[in-house]
Formats: sequence, structure tokens, C-alpha cells
Amino acid sequence: MCKYHPRKIHIIGSVGSGKTTLGRILSKKLNVPHCELDNVVWKRFDTGDVRRNEAERDEYLFHIIQSDGWIIEGVHYEWVQQSFKNADMIILLNPAYSTRTYRIIKRFILQKLGIEKSNYKPTFAMFRKMFVWNRHFENKSKPEILKILNEYEDKVVTINDTRNLEKIIDWSPDDERTMYSHCRGKRHSPIIRVNAWLHRRFLSKTKAK
Repeated sequence: MCKYHPRKIHIIGSVGSGKTTLGRILSKKLNVPHCELDNVVWKRFDTGDVRRNEAERDEYLFHIIQSDGWIIEGVHYEWVQQSFKNADMIILLNPAYSTRTYRIIKRFILQKLGIEKSNYKPTFAMFRKMFVWNRHFENKSKPEILKILNEYEDKVVTINDTRNLEKIIDWSPDDERTMYSHCRGKRHSPIIRVNAWLHRRFLSKTKAK
């Protein structure tokens, strides 16, 4: 059975949207390196993080996107347009504001208990910032991101329901036809919409050969 899987994927969304979870799932399934954009912005040291200057940051990102396969995820959008251009697929994670708020609270508790790791120290100051960033994304960043992504609409997939993200990439053309036969006239789930995108990409790749 022939399968087409994208090798260059850019995932974008707010804090608490599931970017890192999806990035790790796809990285494992596709055997493609996963990179958090926060680690492009910041140099991580035991003594504390140091922000890269813009030239260093852009050079680091350029080095990543020149490789044969990558999964990049983060909330940043103003300086990552070359990644958008190079990507085979752009995934916009867009769960409800209330869902993201719940995840922020849950994640903070897990981090304070030492159950979940983080790139930052989970202080209450950082916890408060998460809510500010979440609101800022909803009111300002998301409209700007949607406007930018209009240029790449042929490869953008928006997922509003981010439950069961691990099922997104389990796909083949035959599987897709089976799903269509069972879902005609029904509201397609996010997973089916992603798979429909993959099916179209597969057909276009096949015809081009």
C-alpha cells in the first residue's frame, strides 16, 4: 500500500494548543527531527537562558529548514515565513480559548509536581504570563496569523478539536476512500480533514511523476 507523508511540517498555535504534543507524535511516527521555536529564540543553559540576537536566530532557523525533513512548532509567526514557504504542510492548532486556559492550569500543576518537564522554571510569574499570552494570541496574533496563512492556503490545515492528535498521521489513500464512503453527508472530523488534505497531496505527487 502506497503512502504519502509530509516531511517538512510547521505547527503553529497558542500556548496550550497542543503544539509540542503533536510535534513529538509526528516526529516519532515520521522519524523526522522536532524543533521548538522557543529553542531557536533562546540558548538554554543551566545558569539561565540567553536570547539570541535576530541574526543568530534567523541563521539557526535557516539551518533547520534546509534539511530534508523537520517538524517546527511554536507560536512565533513574524519571522518564520521562510519556514512557511518551505513546509510541505502547515498545521494551525486552534482549540477553544477555554480549552487552552484549562491546559495552562493543568500543565502548571503537573510541572510544579515534577510530573511534566519544561524548558523554563514554572514560577507563578510565568504562570500569570501564560494567561496574558493566551489572551494576546486570541485578540491580536491569531487574526494576523490567519492573514499570513492565506498565502499558503493550499497547504494549511486548521484543527479546532485537538483531542486524539496521535491519529492524525495514520493514513493511506485506501484508508481515505474508506473514510469518505462512511462519512458522506456528515460533518468531517479534524482527522478526516487532515487526511483529505494528505489524499489530495498524494494524488498531485503521483500525477506529477
